[in-house]
Amino acid sequence: MSFSHPNKTAPSNRSKPMPCPGAAGKQRVLDGIQHHLKYTRCKNWGSATDFDKYLSLAYAIRDLAVDKMIATQGAYQVHDVKRVYYLSMEFLMGRLLANNITALCACETTGWALKKLSLDFETLYHCETDAGLGNGGLGRLAACFLDSMATMELPAYGYGLRYEHGMFRQELENGWQRERPDDWLKYGYPWEMIRPEYTIPVLVYGRVENVRGSRGTVNPVWVDWQLFEGVPYDIPIIGYQVNTVNFLRLWSSRASEGFRLDVFNQGDYVNATQQKNWAEVVTKVLYPSDNTTAGKTLRLIQEYFLVTCSIRDMIRRYQKNHRDWNDFPNKNAIQLNDTHPALAVTELMRFFHDEIALPWDTAWDLTTRSLAYTNHTIMPEALEKWPVPLLEKVLPRHLQIIYEINQRFLQQVEVRYPNDIDRLRSMSLIEESTPKQARMANLAIVGCHSVNGVSALHTDLLTRKVFPEFNAMFPGRFNNKTNGITQRRWLLVCNPPLAKLITDTIGDAWVKNLDELQRLEPLAGDHGFQKAFLEAKRQNKLRLTKIIRKVTGETVDPNSLFDVQVKRLHEYKRQLLNALHIITLYLRLKANPGLDMVPRTFLFGAKAAPSYTKAKYIIKLITSLGDRINNDPDVRNRLKIVFLPDYEVSLAERIIPAADLSEQISTAGTEASGTGNMKLALNGALTIGTWDGANIEIAQAVGRENIFVFGYRTPQLAQLVPVYNPRDLYQADPELKQVLDAIRDNQFSPESPTLFADLYAALVEKGDRYFLLADYRPYVNAQKKVSALYRHQSLWARQAILNVARVGRFSSDRTIREYVRDIWHIKPLPIRLDDADTPIGNGA
Repeated sequence: MSFSHPNKTAPSNRSKPMPCPGAAGKQRVLDGIQHHLKYTRCKNWGSATDFDKYLSLAYAIRDLAVDKMIATQGAYQVHDVKRVYYLSMEFLMGRLLANNITALCACETTGWALKKLSLDFETLYHCETDAGLGNGGLGRLAACFLDSMATMELPAYGYGLRYEHGMFRQELENGWQRERPDDWLKYGYPWEMIRPEYTIPVLVYGRVENVRGSRGTVNPVWVDWQLFEGVPYDIPIIGYQVNTVNFLRLWSSRASEGFRLDVFNQGDYVNATQQKNWAEVVTKVLYPSDNTTAGKTLRLIQEYFLVTCSIRDMIRRYQKNHRDWNDFPNKNAIQLNDTHPALAVTELMRFFHDEIALPWDTAWDLTTRSLAYTNHTIMPEALEKWPVPLLEKVLPRHLQIIYEINQRFLQQVEVRYPNDIDRLRSMSLIEESTPKQARMANLAIVGCHSVNGVSALHTDLLTRKVFPEFNAMFPGRFNNKTNGITQRRWLLVCNPPLAKLITDTIGDAWVKNLDELQRLEPLAGDHGFQKAFLEAKRQNKLRLTKIIRKVTGETVDPNSLFDVQVKRLHEYKRQLLNALHIITLYLRLKANPGLDMVPRTFLFGAKAAPSYTKAKYIIKLITSLGDRINNDPDVRNRLKIVFLPDYEVSLAERIIPAADLSEQISTAGTEASGTGNMKLALNGALTIGTWDGANIEIAQAVGRENIFVFGYRTPQLAQLVPVYNPRDLYQADPELKQVLDAIRDNQFSPESPTLFADLYAALVEKGDRYFLLADYRPYVNAQKKVSALYRHQSLWARQAILNVARVGRFSSDRTIREYVRDIWHIKPLPIRLDDADTPIGNGA
């Protein structure tokens, strides 16, 4: 990790370096490290470990953000700004040390301090753990949005859960995925700050009792509930080269009465801590398995816990400056990141209607004008539903509110579409199944003033295929906000060689305005720039080969084509199609060992959900291919398969800059957007992909001639479904048949001949749900074009440079600008550091 700020080497005839407000003096970082080593870690240099030194550096860097953070929160309160609240079950933040140093303009000062103290940054960097707060694209998108909002000086907060254990730590044991606890908080987390003064009481279970009020009205009252608490922890979100420091507030569950001394003294040691154990399990694990009733219950409580703590916190903050509830939507924009926080609709209604006794219609108006919903999937299994009996048990009053919302809504539908029973059934918030289910996506659509998809194709499918009745009922409510990524982390920080080359060439304005990369277009054919571009890629590939060697023991040729597929393991993402191509190449080599083939290194990184058996078998197939192919003398290093375990943000930051080819091969119409495709293109990888998600918009931006598109499109698949018979393709294509037979017979590890029989059967005999066989031949043909182009490095470099130059619109800054313009209607507020000294203090 380099700490030479890009501005340092920008030629004078390029755009001038941006000002860096509040940049730290060299001595402050040095003094901060020494102070925290002694007074926070209670160590001297002789006894300090690398971990002590890392923590001391992290605390010293955090100190640089404190004045800005206090000033930011104080200014928001003084100016009574409208704020946006981003609610998400996931925030995949990654490691923060390098990112925060960069945002604070402290690269050179930190480098100077570390040199003075004879400390190596890479050593300290590896002491940091990835915060285990997410699973994949949903959480990484949320993290990118927080970065953009802070850099754009927007009054914004993230709200999530402080999971004690994240997704899981993935290990490979004989090629099989094994899940281990992700103890990311085991030794503490230097970036967080506990805020016990803002603890929120949380109620669950109980029943609803109708109580007659003083005016004779009957009011529902939630009674006999169980109580626990939500304790907030704040993580600073530091805007790049501005004074704005927002924060991500994470809620940790805690028992309201942690330890029963009276019970303990009676000898009942287990029950003395029963309530504590029950309460603290709520934020124990990200996404507990919902295969059991207990797992479903815990997940429901998690989602409600996030919602009630966050909304109560917003209300507390609003009441500092306001007593009139009619102004609430004018000061609060609440964005629901997918359906997980959809209970915010019922929680806001319960507060407005039950607790402060606003009339239903007034409460509903305030609720809907405050809330907006982002949908992230069209996959039916991902559109959350909760069994009505479970809701009645855990959240009895919320279920009543859902029924009341549903009754009033269906009356409106009936008026507009008389006698349309099918429409009523489709739009109802309650699915009439056994047992009945509450549809969270329907609740979110009805209860929010805006519903957005995350790519043009995804939004089109939402309005035409998934929710056409709602689109007709609410004209203008659905809109598109194509996802984006932050170039600060995903180029400036993670790819120093390329970032430096770009800044040396066009200046550093691209760091805050990614459209500036268009200025690279005239250089795409320049041989000198191509050479420098390819050298930057080679440096990243060399860095990755060292990691591969250390983690897996495999030696990888940096001159080979790095073919990368890194993403969550799911059948629709089609890692298995990639494996079919690998087997195809391998069988060709076995048939003709002298075959002239472009050397390729296939790189995989993916976690399968613990209960997703088929996904785990796909991982095993890929690792079995690696064991066989990597050790076959006939291959002679022309093919290499590497599965890097425990894929997470910090590993992605090493893989993505080194990628030559980006595999974005999901079945058309299944990937909502994708953001890995954007990160890889920004870092100079060419894309091979289907006409799906944001691939479409990337192709339109970079030019169809600069991307490898293959396969059936969504309308074509719709026509294919009624007549699709994968066995016909299996019989008609001899090479495909040979590949599938190799899987069926497990020619890669013959000691277990039937190991992959189910994978074969799913493709050939059970319908091939995600159309791998339909897209197999187009995919193989597209890969042939990839190899042909890679032989001509100048042509390859030209297309890669054009990809980098033309992906500016996929910055999360652009996405946030669209949210601000169309949904949130908030304004930026530049922060002055003298606001840190205002009497109101933090104001958080």
